[in-house]
Amino acid sequence: MKRNSTRIRQCLFLLPLLSAAASAQPPSPGQPAAPSAPVSYASSSQLNQLLSQLEQLSQATLVDLAGTRIDRWKTDSNTKRQTQANVESLQRNLKAALPEIVTQLRNSPENLAASFKLYRNLDALYDVLSSVVEAAGAFGSKDEFQSLDNDFNTIETARRSLAERMQGLAESKEGELAQLRAQVRSAQAAASSAPPTKVIVDDTEPVKKPPAKPKKKPAAKAAPPAKPAGTTPAPGTPSPKPPTQPQ
Repeated sequence: MKRNSTRIRQCLFLLPLLSAAASAQPPSPGQPAAPSAPVSYASSSQLNQLLSQLEQLSQATLVDLAGTRIDRWKTDSNTKRQTQANVESLQRNLKAALPEIVTQLRNSPENLAASFKLYRNLDALYDVLSSVVEAAGAFGSKDEFQSLDNDFNTIETARRSLAERMQGLAESKEGELAQLRAQVRSAQAAASSAPPTKVIVDDTEPVKKPPAKPKKKPAAKAAPPAKPAGTTPAPGTPSPKPPTQPQ
């Protein structure tokens, strides 16, 4: 049950990163979730069972880690310090990163990226917890080793179940893509075999007539100038009669 120390250090480095990634990607308040494809009842039931199992495992492992008295182990201070660092890293992940990733996958059950993120997190938990279980078996009490070993075996089972589900999802998505590609090819073939439609476009513009010029009104004739009084009438013009006097 020995593990490579380099592998353990890598996982210890990965656990805080996963915790930060989970806390940095919460859904925006009030933002509607993206629509997803319908999920089959079998797939949804399988996922809910797995996620519920992980939530119970997280709580049980936190209790078991808190009850581990590393300070009482009969070993050197370096081993105690390294094991205590592993325990604290596991506790941070189980309290923050794992619940957040579980929530993301529950909200988007068919999301392969979220599924793979949970798998990576379980893989890191598996490797770090294996180191703690190994140390508990060598230096801790029998009860400490037994409880932590049970948690370790449960994580291993959950990780395998998640890997199988991811494989099924990948095969299903690949089948959907193949079907879509076939539909696109059929549509393209139908479009290429159809006779081209002839469209006649009349782009000649009618000749516009110039606007008619408005007719000018004839100028009004000027009245003849009035003759001044006392002027001599022209020849042949009868002279005006004198006014009749009263008798």
